[in-house]
Amino acid sequence: MKIGIAADHAGFEQKKQLLVELAGAGFNAQDYGATTYDSADDYPDIIVPLARALVNREVDRGIAVCGSGVGVSIAANKFPGVRAALITDTYSAHQGVEHDDMNLLCIGGRVVGPKLMWELVMAFLKAEYDGGERFERRLQKVIALERQAAMGYQTK
Repeated sequence: MKIGIAADHAGFEQKKQLLVELAGAGFNAQDYGATTYDSADDYPDIIVPLARALVNREVDRGIAVCGSGVGVSIAANKFPGVRAALITDTYSAHQGVEHDDMNLLCIGGRVVGPKLMWELVMAFLKAEYDGGERFERRLQKVIALERQAAMGYQTK
């Protein structure tokens, strides 16, 4: 599985540590930035390369870290095909993949400690989409919402 990872200044150190841990666990992880610490960078700019990599299937899953995890989650979900969620517990980390086909884990570097962060990442990466009828039905409804958004929501 190929993993993409990105972070702004508020998640920069955590991203560096996650890259080391991912390599140690045998994962192929690609750094999508920031490549240098810049206290004035903006999370919407940082998430774009990773979100595009997910959409273009250059990576199978992504991890994004900002201060709270909220900003990268909001920005990433603007890309059709990206299913990002802010995760703070291991149940949601695997359930988001199993039931919702989540492909981008968003974490708050200022609110989640290093041990829990690694547990979230591992729960996310070990999980597999269930693909059962009810989960696929729901996923197709989400995809239909993306299509409607791309066409500019038609109102009755």
